[in-house]
Amino acid sequence: MNKIRALALFSGGLDSLLAMKLLIEQGIEVIGLYFDTGFGGKAEEEKQAYLKRVADKIGAKLEIVDIKDQFIQEILFDPKYGYGKNFNPCIDCHANMIRAAKALLPKYNAKFIISGEVVGQRPMSQRFDALKKVASLSTADGLILRPLSAKLLPPTIPEQKGWVDREKLLAIQGRSREVQMRLAKEWGIEEYESPSGGCLLTDQYFSQKLKEHIKYDDFTSEDADLLKWGRHFRLPEGAKLVVSRNQEENERLKALKLGKYERFSLPLPGPISVLSKNVSGADKELAARIALTYSKAKPEQIYEVQIGQESILTAPLASKEEARRFMV
Repeated sequence: MNKIRALALFSGGLDSLLAMKLLIEQGIEVIGLYFDTGFGGKAEEEKQAYLKRVADKIGAKLEIVDIKDQFIQEILFDPKYGYGKNFNPCIDCHANMIRAAKALLPKYNAKFIISGEVVGQRPMSQRFDALKKVASLSTADGLILRPLSAKLLPPTIPEQKGWVDREKLLAIQGRSREVQMRLAKEWGIEEYESPSGGCLLTDQYFSQKLKEHIKYDDFTSEDADLLKWGRHFRLPEGAKLVVSRNQEENERLKALKLGKYERFSLPLPGPISVLSKNVSGADKELAARIALTYSKAKPEQIYEVQIGQESILTAPLASKEEARRFMV
């Protein structure tokens, strides 16, 4: 007899791991779907390696689903249910992932969708009424099983059809994580992300940078990648400059695929920088001066900095304090 298969929304956090494990313990074959919106807190290759590791640990399969462009174009700037504390459209985002998972059910020959939500754990997106909004907006009502809080919610299709034993599901609610920690210990789950570590849209500083960006330019997944790294500057004639803070960020900025921006480096040890393309000469020279200011350049010494096809002879600014005037 073929196993029943389910698709799980898999963030990498403890709740989603436990929700998946509860169903695996019932003999359900679980495929964890990680929906990449472009706003994860880690570098992508690091995140995916972590997800693979912890999915293997609990006996789940992993699939990465890239929804970056769709999320930015359709959800981020026009959420039906608004934002949380920062730029996080949590209800719409979650419904969007469930809608995408529902569309993938035939592809994976899966019957239903698993979510790690816990009733009352998050003030905006996990109240009873918020869960109803998610179900309605996702068009997957009845197919969404929330194993950690299932006994507090109406029976779903997988419970009604006997695919899942409702008695073996849980009734967790509220912000305490005592039950989750006990289960993690029981199942030997030691590696998992913190509850607040997932989405950059919940981060105040990142949200401020995003809001500043859209005052000057359209926003794409390329911009989302760039916002994660470096010091960000807005130059007087509108150009965006990003200057790395350390060797790791040098490598991150080197690895980015850039269309709207161009990288430049300095003729001495220092940061990799990224500058908007097609900028004024004044902004280009200022960008070179700011980048030199964060390098080992000597004050008042002239250096030749190559930006694109242009060679600029210039010196660092008098101080980092002067550079900070342009920082976002």
